[in-house]
Amino acid sequence: MPEYLSPGVYVEETSFRARSIEGVATSTAGFVGQSRFGPIEGEPQLVTSFDEFERYYGSLNDLNFNGVPVANYLAHAVNLFFENGGKRVYIARIFEPAAANTADDSTATGSDLIIAPNQTRFRARFPGLAGNLSLLVDGTRSGNLLTGAAGNRVVNGLRPGDMVETNNGPAKTRQVGVASAANPITGDALVVNDVYYAHFDDQGNLTLTNSANVDLDIQAPALESVQKLTLSVRAVSAIDGREDAYQGLSTHPASDQFLGGVLRHEDPNNGVEPPVDRTARIYLQTTTVPTIEPNRYIYASELLLALLSDPNHRQLMTGGDDGIQAPPDAFAGAGVDHTTTGLVAIGDVEDIAIVAAPGAAALGSTDDRQSVRNFLITHCENLRYRFAILSADQNHDTAGIREVRGQHDSKYAALYYPWLVVRNPFNSIGQGRDTLLLPPDGAVAGIYARSDIERGVHKAPANEVVRNVLRFSRNVNKGQQDTLNPEGINCLRFFEGRGYRVWGARTISSDPEWTYLNVRRLFIFMEHSIDNGTQWAVFEPNNETLWLKIRLTIESFLYDVWRTGALMGTKPEEAYFVRCDRTTMSQGDLDNGRLVCLIGVAPTKPAEFVIFRIGQWTADASIL
Repeated sequence: MPEYLSPGVYVEETSFRARSIEGVATSTAGFVGQSRFGPIEGEPQLVTSFDEFERYYGSLNDLNFNGVPVANYLAHAVNLFFENGGKRVYIARIFEPAAANTADDSTATGSDLIIAPNQTRFRARFPGLAGNLSLLVDGTRSGNLLTGAAGNRVVNGLRPGDMVETNNGPAKTRQVGVASAANPITGDALVVNDVYYAHFDDQGNLTLTNSANVDLDIQAPALESVQKLTLSVRAVSAIDGREDAYQGLSTHPASDQFLGGVLRHEDPNNGVEPPVDRTARIYLQTTTVPTIEPNRYIYASELLLALLSDPNHRQLMTGGDDGIQAPPDAFAGAGVDHTTTGLVAIGDVEDIAIVAAPGAAALGSTDDRQSVRNFLITHCENLRYRFAILSADQNHDTAGIREVRGQHDSKYAALYYPWLVVRNPFNSIGQGRDTLLLPPDGAVAGIYARSDIERGVHKAPANEVVRNVLRFSRNVNKGQQDTLNPEGINCLRFFEGRGYRVWGARTISSDPEWTYLNVRRLFIFMEHSIDNGTQWAVFEPNNETLWLKIRLTIESFLYDVWRTGALMGTKPEEAYFVRCDRTTMSQGDLDNGRLVCLIGVAPTKPAEFVIFRIGQWTADASIL
């Protein structure tokens, strides 16, 4: 209660409306699989277009497992997801290093760029063959920093960490070095104190001298210029043609474009600086880092000096590979916090409502494929608020897919058959065969999302066109579907004049209450929304006032659901009921702090069998 301690007028706000429940998103997907590049641990990456996926995880090019090309199922699934109407998908990349490699060896590194003894190198940010890049380092030169008359010239505008180049006049011999206050590099670098003077000695050689009248180790017959270098680094992939360019880099630690900040591996200040760009393919690794600024990245400057001294300014990064085919346990994932992988990482993202493992249906053994399907089902059943899309094996006929169906029973998953035949995007440049054979899970996930967005989660995602396919791997006829449909196998079929369509909307559950997947997903939507929208009730006084608020809140939400056509009935009383009173709670419940609310809904089910009865009619006939 507010306190009123002195006479006066008090204006207070109050609410006469029930709290509202906002419906959760149902169209966000989560995919687990192998790709050419990208992060392999921690929070899955959200992508909203295939172009964005390519920036993080690489192109559609085949993976290379020990010299054997394998279709990039994850990339193709994401592409089909967006082409079929999907909007948002989280990616959990899995990576299995080759047996002969360690985790460090499997990351593409510039081992030939190391500057001993400090082990400074450019490295690929993540493992993968796409990390074997060609690096080109170049510098943009400023104006001449030498001023004054010959014999008494001053070098102006240098800061510790600046990279400079001297030009020695007619011979055009250039030397490149790094200006440093605390740790001078003799022989080819300037030491920054305050001001530099250039003068001729008795032999006619031009020498740089600092304000303490100490000669520096840069001498030339006729020093013509001292220029500051602004660096650029380009990383080019020979595999997919991608080029990452970093312009205007500086070796000065105070610069916004400081080399060690732009190309750092992690945020060194625990989030104080802007987050690391996870789309970047390279970073700068220094195992021995000086603790005194501004020399923290002096070794990085040495590395750049080595590259600039190369006639082509170009070096190759080597050592990366795509690993090997991941085992089922890699799809299941493991780890905690920032080390989670696979489905474990997907489980930490609350937004995800649709889950698939593209490529799992192409694993080498029957047991492996079954294991991944079991992992997907268990994942969804444990988390309750998501649904799994399963794919049949590639070459299964009717008998084979029925055998797969018989291995599982769940109301949180649906099985689709057969595979898709799509155009090979690389055939036009002479790479590979004309077509590719892909599992349907990516396209079906996109159709789920498209149906949810256009119609609602209560609409069965069936009788929908599968976009961007040439055909299905097998032509399922009506007789075959008469066998498969009652067993909960959703067929993809071709209809003359109507194209290629999803022609099934059943779960793989033996429970008749959960035959239809749209009913299961509607309940997931309602349960998750009510769960999120009633958290305010925890620790409120458990009395009639709270019970009334709960009833009004849930009834308001279910009324909106009914108006969308998701529930049966011509009036709300026929569509749902909400009870939260003494009839749903005993005194024992109240004594133990339990509030029990009973909700009943009448969902609409798909018109799976549309039957028209037609008979002859005569003029004097009547209908009984």
